[in-house]
Amino acid sequence: MLNFEIQTMKDLFGKAILDYQTNNSPEDLITETSISEADEMSVAYLFRDFKDMPKLEQKALQLAKGKVLDVGCGAGSHALYLQEKGFDVTAIDISKNAIKACELRGLKKCKVSDVLDLDASEKFDTILLLMNGTGIFGKMNQISKFLQKLKSLLNEGGQILIDSSDLIYMYDQDEDGAYEVPANGYYGELTFTIQYKGETEDTFDWLYLDYNTLQNAAIANGLKCKLILEGKHFDYLAILTL
Repeated sequence: MLNFEIQTMKDLFGKAILDYQTNNSPEDLITETSISEADEMSVAYLFRDFKDMPKLEQKALQLAKGKVLDVGCGAGSHALYLQEKGFDVTAIDISKNAIKACELRGLKKCKVSDVLDLDASEKFDTILLLMNGTGIFGKMNQISKFLQKLKSLLNEGGQILIDSSDLIYMYDQDEDGAYEVPANGYYGELTFTIQYKGETEDTFDWLYLDYNTLQNAAIANGLKCKLILEGKHFDYLAILTL
């Protein structure tokens, strides 16, 4: 889920989640990125059950094993599904409102935390980063910091299940078929803005990674990377292991 600076954020994403959970006149979120126009997002989508989840998310949940950490859990739908299946699952999000909603939904182990602040003395067998899990990396130069942290949280034989999308399809092609991507930086580095009930969140960085770039970053940080499943819209699920 969306994960950015706790200190400065208005937590509009979390407010929308909590409003929906408490039936406090929830409205649609309006999201906008540096390469796309404003788009409405129904908060109800974040409360979907297993049968309504995309195939990539269903596959990730089916592959979960052992002690699980759900990073950027949002409304907690993934963690709740695993909890109901008997898993020992801990859910974290930097949104206080989202975690409050998770508690109201019955999630037993959830807390407000940035994954970078977790104590590496607690290890997990599965770490989930879903709904564009690479988003929290923010920028290309932050990938190694996050991968090293995630690696430190894994038990021997553990796995990181992460999804993202190759955004190359968002860019025009010239007459030779070459994509007209920005000359500076990586084309999946976006800035993101959220509006809710007339308020606007501070713009934050959000990273989409194509699979090959994720694989190269994983290898550079001492992790194996395997493509598990590809979706219909240039999205994919990958597994990272020690």
